[in-house]
Amino acid sequence: MIRIAIVEDSTPLRENLRLLLEGDPGFDVVAACGDGESLMLALDTVRPDLLLCDLNLPGMSGLTVIAEAKARLPGIEILAHTINEDRGHVFGALRAGATGYILKGTRPAELIDALHTLRNGGAPMTPRIARALVREFQADAPTGELLSRKERDVLMAVQEGLTYKETAVRLNISPHTVHSHIKKIYEKLQARDKQDALVKARRQGLI
Repeated sequence: MIRIAIVEDSTPLRENLRLLLEGDPGFDVVAACGDGESLMLALDTVRPDLLLCDLNLPGMSGLTVIAEAKARLPGIEILAHTINEDRGHVFGALRAGATGYILKGTRPAELIDALHTLRNGGAPMTPRIARALVREFQADAPTGELLSRKERDVLMAVQEGLTYKETAVRLNISPHTVHSHIKKIYEKLQARDKQDALVKARRQGLI
């Protein structure tokens, strides 16, 4: 029997999740809390194997709940269950200690499967979240050369004279991310400024 705790601030959804999981003979719902503080009070007593955790919680944030639960019970497996699919929430949850990331609205049978997968050593994710992670990895993966693909794309935009904002729009990233990429480019090429970076990149066949 898998001991599972739920943290969800929506009372109707929390009750639906509890009923859903209690209907599976493999699960024993040992806690169903509306906030992270309540879970923290229950953790030492109920000691769940799995935690199904919303990220948008009142008081203690979902990311803090995940990190604290993992610190108290290192063996616990955590599935983020949320409406958030932006990069910050996904990477934040995984860094905090979640091993899976499922969006709300997932069919009940798929959520049950995800929890069993998690318990059996897998890392379940909503398909479009998994695809976004793959794209993120590919964008930053080395090309066999000094600069990543994304850094080369940014440098090409610089060569064309695009502003940070224009580059951000073209590459579908934020101006802040553009600035971060340019800073890394300068460091990798040991360039003093934009012109120096372009000259060195051309010499190495990077653009």
